[in-house]
Amino acid sequence: MAGADKDLPQKSGKAAIDAFVEQVRSTPVIKSGQQRGRLMFAMDATASREPSWDRACKIQGEMFTETAALGGLDIQLCYYRGFGEFEASPWLSSSDALLRRMTSVSCRGGYTQIEKVLQQAIEQTRQKKVQALVFVGDCMEEDVDRLCQLAGELAMLGVPAFLFHEGAEPAAQRAFKEIARLTRGAYCCFDATSAGQLRDLLSAVAVYAAGGQKALQDFSQDCSEVVRKLTRQLDQA
Repeated sequence: MAGADKDLPQKSGKAAIDAFVEQVRSTPVIKSGQQRGRLMFAMDATASREPSWDRACKIQGEMFTETAALGGLDIQLCYYRGFGEFEASPWLSSSDALLRRMTSVSCRGGYTQIEKVLQQAIEQTRQKKVQALVFVGDCMEEDVDRLCQLAGELAMLGVPAFLFHEGAEPAAQRAFKEIARLTRGAYCCFDATSAGQLRDLLSAVAVYAAGGQKALQDFSQDCSEVVRKLTRQLDQA
């Protein structure tokens, strides 16, 4: 979906928001009927992310506060850390349950395991449809061709990946952008100064996964201008 001309800038701002909105606008509606949406939320919990972990927990806990009112979103929390440690929670139906699990996690040194994240999303979708994958991380230390192969499999299953990149590590940036492109998802780079915008964008993705365009329209009425802008552009699609 997103070519090089739609990659988001290094800092979140108006241009970044506009680019993200355009990417989500181009994403097919991913929920129909009355089925509950399912969103897989994956995080890098290696040592390099420890300084920002508490902030990340707060932001990502808040992203589901509004979706709880929809009564239609289940979340699976996945994270990797340490020596080959990869954990996936049961499917959770409340932001409180998600936040309890996130705040119980401590960061540990180790290499990235993004391949396991993509494999988990594929396996879960083959069992029952997953509407979207969200990943938050800061680096990539794996075979990018293997990751792209798995991203292609995920694309064939109709699961867009939304990748939120903390910092600007070049190898991760290239890989994350390509995974987003292949899955018809979106890539966004953020830092400590863009926490508020990140929260709004994550919330918008969660609401969209839970209820599609109509849910996002209702949500945006009492939300930030960032989300209202996203809703207006979806209306014009």
